[in-house]
Amino acid sequence: MTSFEAKTTINKPAAEVFAFLSDMNNHQQLMPPSVSNWSSTADEAMFSIQNMGNLSLKITNRLQETLSIIIAPAAQTPFGLDIRWTVVQISNTSSEAVLTISAELNMMMKMLASGPLQKLAEHQAQQLGKAF
Repeated sequence: MTSFEAKTTINKPAAEVFAFLSDMNNHQQLMPPSVSNWSSTADEAMFSIQNMGNLSLKITNRLQETLSIIIAPAAQTPFGLDIRWTVVQISNTSSEAVLTISAELNMMMKMLASGPLQKLAEHQAQQLGKAF
């Protein structure tokens, strides 16, 4: 597995950030402009990515004790993919959110997808900070 990670500090309590991330409807705010045709429920989102096709993601676990949300593809993808948000309380009024995207990439896919996946992680972390 190849991992891509990005972090952001948010001036809100961890429980509030966790609640936001626990609803897939909110994830549209975190997506880059290349995402279109967004459709979501609290547990699942379907959308199109420019020059890549359609993708469907679902929340597979909401781990309240560790403030982690695990998201996985809801349909077949070209490679194994796992997305994990973890929120850590820094103080009473601030927290840190860490996004980790793990992908099973062969050497060719690694060369093609590493840059876009790292940019996606950084974009989503940045947008999460702006959402609050």
